Amino acid sequence: MLDDVVELLACPHCGSSLDRIGGALRCTSHHVFDIARQGYVSLLPGGSKVVGDTAEMIAARAAFQAAGHYAPIAEAVAEAVSGDGPVVDVGAGTGYYLARALGESGRAGVALDVSKYACRRAAKAHPRVGAAVADAWHGLPIRSGAASVLLNVFAPRNAAEMHRVLRPGGELVVVVPNSGHLAGLVDELGLLNVDAQKRQRLSDQLAGRFAPSASDTLEFPLVLSHEEAESAVAMGPSAWHTGSEELRERVRDLGDPVAATASVTVATYRRT
Repeated sequence: MLDDVVELLACPHCGSSLDRIGGALRCTSHHVFDIARQGYVSLLPGGSKVVGDTAEMIAARAAFQAAGHYAPIAEAVAEAVSGDGPVVDVGAGTGYYLARALGESGRAGVALDVSKYACRRAAKAHPRVGAAVADAWHGLPIRSGAASVLLNVFAPRNAAEMHRVLRPGGELVVVVPNSGHLAGLVDELGLLNVDAQKRQRLSDQLAGRFAPSASDTLEFPLVLSHEEAESAVAMGPSAWHTGSEELRERVRDLGDPVAATASVTVATYRRT
């Protein structure tokens, strides 16, 4: 793990800075966190009961992203990122969007996710990315004001913590699905619907801490094989409610290829 990544991190127990000593991170209060052989570190505080995405969900997401289906979203996120300084991705998953945002900029990136399976992949997503298992609802293990940019793509938001770790005037890039996201799959496969008020709830969550600066709707067609359609479902929240065999049977009844639509909002905010 790079030194310029470590210096952004904070102990989840006492909030003090961390130093790398051998194969572990240690704070001034002598809390120690081992760096896993896959390159990530767990900074989960005691008492966290949040269940992260499973190995199967992360594998499905990695395959779907590798096929390029969400490349337009990754490009939009990268284009929305401006300035310089460290980038922290809250709910980073595989690190796909963070890697695209960093590009060849030379800035450091931190991928935070509650799933250790996600962090295993995120740690290898880009040479300048460090990954840490973290529970956003128990506090982000990032020093106050350390981040220049925050990413939050298809992930939960703790507005107070995001405000704390982002420097004054820093940039927050959020991606949320619109109500028509994955049309062609949702109704046909009986998947969870996106709340029609999601964008309004996003604005309400961030009000008082972040000021909106830009918002764009991104919509594009998806042409999927049956296997890719299964991955699109298996990588998201509907995976918790649909068995793999049941999903496979439903997908077989669809056309081949499967025609669907991606529809998201890419919104940019400034920390007030």
